[in-house]
Amino acid sequence: MKEIIDPIIQVRNLEARYGETTILKDIDIDIYPNQVTVILGGSGCGKTTLMRNILRLEEPFQGSVKYWGEEVLGMEEPEFNKILLKTGVLFQNGALLNSIPVYDNVSIPLEQHTKLDRSIRDRMIRVKLSLVHLDQAVHLLPSELSGGMKKRAALARAIVMDPDILFCDEPSAGLDPQTTASLDELLLDLKEQLKMTMVIVTHELASIHRIADRIIFLEAGSLLFQGTLAESMNAGIPQITKFFEVGRF
Repeated sequence: MKEIIDPIIQVRNLEARYGETTILKDIDIDIYPNQVTVILGGSGCGKTTLMRNILRLEEPFQGSVKYWGEEVLGMEEPEFNKILLKTGVLFQNGALLNSIPVYDNVSIPLEQHTKLDRSIRDRMIRVKLSLVHLDQAVHLLPSELSGGMKKRAALARAIVMDPDILFCDEPSAGLDPQTTASLDELLLDLKEQLKMTMVIVTHELASIHRIADRIIFLEAGSLLFQGTLAESMNAGIPQITKFFEVGRF
């Protein structure tokens, strides 16, 4: 008998608007634990908007978003912050502070959200920098890093508090194919080592094949498909077939 696994995140009837313009409508999706779920679709389809609404970086116009079965829309900020502490976010541009070294960038979540002794924080920071292969870059400024190193430094900051869920917005944006492949391998390694669930927005075809367990395919603000990568490629949906043949719209 197949084991029934509950979603770690459930989204139902989500609608997102900017002013009077509807960006997403009738979105019903499930994110399952210990899997990599990739959100994809054509340019402007609402991929990043969906991720930002799930994180409440933007408030949905309507709908339901549940983490671990608990409704978070309408939840008071202090209570929702407890949920957010179980998540990490890797933003598209890395969002590193250019005026401080890598070590201090990675330290920010620990300083803001914990009261740990400095010695413990130091150990956590150095462990995470080691996991992303940046042991030698501790005291470098972001301006002294390559594009791939910047992404890895931002990744170390995103995982420094051992999140259960990691969100990544176009993690390979601006990287060459070889560096992208290395970053994909690193994400998969971290998923296994840290037992994380990952939600990744990308349009990079090679990355999707390397990392995706499940995909969520959006078109013009609506959900076109969700399921395993293999299922998507055999679904016979023209837009998805075109995406995987061409690589992007």
